Amino acid sequence: MVKWDPKIIRIERKPKAASKIHAAPPIVLSLAFLTLIFIGTLILKLPISTETPISWMDSLFTATSAVTVTGLVVADTGADFTLFGQIVITLLIQLGGLGLMTFAVVTLIALGGKIGFFQQTVAKEAFNQTDTHSLIKTAKAVLLFALFVETIGIIILTIHWLPDLGWKNSIWHAIFYTISAFNNAGFALSSDSLMPYVSDPIVNFTITLLFITGGLGFSVWLEIWQKKRWKALSPYSKLMLAGTLTLNIIALIAIYLIEFNNPKTLGLLSTEDQWLASWFQAVTPRTAGFNTLDIASLEDASTTVMLLLMFIGGGSLSTASGIKVVTFFVLFLATYSFLRRDNNVESFGRTIPPETVSKALALAIVYIGVTWFGIFLLLLTENSKFLDIVFEVVSAFGTVGLSRGLTSELSEIGKVIIIVLMFIGRLGPLTLAYFLASPRSKVTRVPESRFAIG
Repeated sequence: MVKWDPKIIRIERKPKAASKIHAAPPIVLSLAFLTLIFIGTLILKLPISTETPISWMDSLFTATSAVTVTGLVVADTGADFTLFGQIVITLLIQLGGLGLMTFAVVTLIALGGKIGFFQQTVAKEAFNQTDTHSLIKTAKAVLLFALFVETIGIIILTIHWLPDLGWKNSIWHAIFYTISAFNNAGFALSSDSLMPYVSDPIVNFTITLLFITGGLGFSVWLEIWQKKRWKALSPYSKLMLAGTLTLNIIALIAIYLIEFNNPKTLGLLSTEDQWLASWFQAVTPRTAGFNTLDIASLEDASTTVMLLLMFIGGGSLSTASGIKVVTFFVLFLATYSFLRRDNNVESFGRTIPPETVSKALALAIVYIGVTWFGIFLLLLTENSKFLDIVFEVVSAFGTVGLSRGLTSELSEIGKVIIIVLMFIGRLGPLTLAYFLASPRSKVTRVPESRFAIG
């Protein structure tokens, strides 16, 4: 005789619940970012936040730029916002950079609460993690690591700026620039960013190390801390570190060779300062957004190099955006393997799964498609040079924050376009495609057919 067992019912209901949750994470993350942007917009519109009243559009633009850690501004952060407004912008950068889910998970842990399956799914989407068991450990490590690195940056910059700015201003400037740099935001307290410090090695190296550290990705730093040896690192971390170093060196040499005779950029600097400025401009397009040279005065060739770097971006699970360094090199290795007629795509002695290559290709195609559409729309709404528009769109979608001067001249429609691009760029093109595409319930094999390519 068969006995009724209630456990069977519970087991059968789980797949249905899971299928309902499957589409929720990207939507929940989008709503979380939208909520933070909405709150930030309201607060920045208050009289206490600004020296002179700003429009609702400018308030929305600033809040979106801060939450998405982009750094494009239509209002001077140092001149148009009060200390209260600057503090609000700093908090928006920190929340948006480290990720809303990081703070949510850590708060639940601190309160002794349990994280349910739904919250785990949402947090995994935010962290780009597939292992639920490592989620809590990752959340703690992310927060502690960020606070540790930011504390070091604040101490160094405070001591360095103390003789010129005094205690109060040096501490605040150090806090603001450290959080902005580590989170790859690019917000500055002066309209010319860090151009006054073009020859200051302490500021240059501290700021660049902060945004490179934040842009590498927390998973890479955790693995470095745990394994401490190059050979023990995973192929992903090796590719991320080697790729970052390669891109930085190539960009450094390229910008120096292109600009060293340009009187508007490197031409009037000493040799040491030329290399220092070249280094800063080489690494800042990786979604950092600061600049020590006038971006609009760069040669077109240098601008093209920066466009590529903004397109690539930083690392996964980091404060940076773009298609990501590993994505770029996976596509590069896949192309190289195809040209060599190799059966497998390999990196550091390991085979890269076809699914990973397909994901990288899908991400790149979505990124290119959205970028093209953004350029097309701005060409319809703005009366500006083509290169300036391309640079603005790539910078906004990559949440970089660099501009050739177009941001302050945008029309109201143009501002809306850039706001949307910053928002989509922060969530990630693949995340956007994920919740726009309906999952297929069944897989049907159909006959193969050959297509002419090229």
